Amino acid sequence: MIKAVCLIRKLNLCALLVIVVGSGGLLLTRVGGAEELSGLDMRKVKVGGEIGRRIDITVKNNLLKLDIDNDFLKRFRERNRKNGYIGLGKTIDCAVRFAAYTNDKDVLALKKYLVDEVIKVQEADGYVGMMVPDKRMIGMWDIHEMGYLVNGLVSDYEFFQESRSLEAAGKLADYIIGQWSKLPPDWDKQTKISTHVSVTGLERAFVRLGRETGESKYRDFCIKERALPEWDLDIVIGRRPRIDGHIYAYLCRTLGQLELFRDVGDRRLLKQADRALDFMCRQDGCCITGGCGQWEIWTDDQDTRGELAETCATAYQIRVYDSLLRLRGESNYGDLMERTIYNTLFAAQSPDGRKIRYYTAAEGERKYHPGDAYCCPCNYRRIISDLPTFIYYVSDDDVVVNLYTPSRGEMELEDGVKVIMRQETEYPSSGKVEVVVEPEQAAKFGVLLRIPKWCKDARVAVNGEMIKESIEGGEFFEVERKWNKGDRITLDLPMDWRLVKGRKRQAGRVAVMRGPLLFCLNPDQNKEISSWDGVDLGKITLDDKSLGEPIKDDTIRPGGIACAVEAFKPSHSLSTKGDLKLVLTEFTDPNGKDIYFRLRDFKGAVDDELFMSH
Repeated sequence: MIKAVCLIRKLNLCALLVIVVGSGGLLLTRVGGAEELSGLDMRKVKVGGEIGRRIDITVKNNLLKLDIDNDFLKRFRERNRKNGYIGLGKTIDCAVRFAAYTNDKDVLALKKYLVDEVIKVQEADGYVGMMVPDKRMIGMWDIHEMGYLVNGLVSDYEFFQESRSLEAAGKLADYIIGQWSKLPPDWDKQTKISTHVSVTGLERAFVRLGRETGESKYRDFCIKERALPEWDLDIVIGRRPRIDGHIYAYLCRTLGQLELFRDVGDRRLLKQADRALDFMCRQDGCCITGGCGQWEIWTDDQDTRGELAETCATAYQIRVYDSLLRLRGESNYGDLMERTIYNTLFAAQSPDGRKIRYYTAAEGERKYHPGDAYCCPCNYRRIISDLPTFIYYVSDDDVVVNLYTPSRGEMELEDGVKVIMRQETEYPSSGKVEVVVEPEQAAKFGVLLRIPKWCKDARVAVNGEMIKESIEGGEFFEVERKWNKGDRITLDLPMDWRLVKGRKRQAGRVAVMRGPLLFCLNPDQNKEISSWDGVDLGKITLDDKSLGEPIKDDTIRPGGIACAVEAFKPSHSLSTKGDLKLVLTEFTDPNGKDIYFRLRDFKGAVDDELFMSH
């Protein structure tokens, strides 16, 4: 029986001391890294706006349209493969989370069916997979698949207290531990793929399983067998044998380290996350959309065509940002989440929700993945199912508003005060946000508002009374007072057009942004240039003086906006009036072909506030 839990908070990193006392006295002392912020249970959040729309269409037009038996379960019933990957565990995980969020009967039924069928095919030794006996564990992606099955089953226990799911997860994890020593010592040389890539997702699943079961063997496996605290891999640029530069695998293991840090407090577990953040934000590892890499691998040349921004990598970037935001409480992680979600993530899905991309190019043609299984479609659904948890956070006696969207969140502060927060806004089309504060009873606490770094002149008022004008972006602004039910915070984030300088391959050109949104050129909507390819489009020169108010555009999303601008065709002309009238649409336009353009005068161009090189 737990007799005492002592939480010691200290700056950005916190120590958590847990003392468990049983009939025989002191049984366990554990020191870990506690969080500055805690996320909300997704069952306590409801989301509208574009974020809510993406959640809804992913459930209705994607998850519930899947051919579960043929595309996901068939091979696990047959068990006749020598290698391959499906993403069944990822599908269980997103079904569980969507079921918890929506409480929809069809999603609940799908979740139950998936879990039922997985438990049916689990063998006596614990194995769940699709490999023939002599290829189990060593067949490529078998451990990867099993790790996510453990993770999905643990989620079912976390949200629905399904003990059978936790038992099945434990049996499968025990199978992996028991078979681990049988892996060939040169397995990575045989496969030409590093072990940490081959087993992507395993460590985080085991850390979660250990927490839910209370059994230390799963955490110990991560520390001793997988040497998670000792993992120290530089950023590897370019696709090479072993694919050590695989972004998804790198960030997934980094996330496992951050989760383990919460349990054991070993600061070595923070090193990889900081290395990845430095590369992405200060060494040109991220492009302006928030996406990273080519062909799944770290790159730093700012090539935005072709196989840019693998969707799995995008999903794990967002998860790492969220994890670091909760650990450190710094607003820049929320800025990174916002940029990546509204641009790269949402552009990886068709506007109706049915199709998903493996990569999302910023220039040139974008292609949809032909199927519903495999890693990227499954990881897309999973990260969308996580979005409700990224909007509000709590910290002791503070409420934190991280993402702006119509929404409602229920939370309880450290002193037991229950609060409902509501947002009324057209964000990201408008920078005006009304936050309605509804404490159960009048209470004093702080409300922290993320002021995006792109905003230079934010203003905050409460119940019509100005609190502060001209707040500089790049921080959480706190409004602390005694709150009464129905109090209103008015946040005004002016959204001016920004002409953001390109870097490296994009040097000498600019991209058009407003708030968190990036804009692109769809030749199909501009008849005069409909036959131009990406190279020709990039030679267009914008007339920055012609930028006016955004125009309404519902073609990509309800309540969307577009940018009307005049431009000059490539020529010797010195005319002061543009010979092209263009409409730039939001980057999520599935037929967008270009984002960078020339300027005659760069005086008005600005650096990217999130991704500035040393």
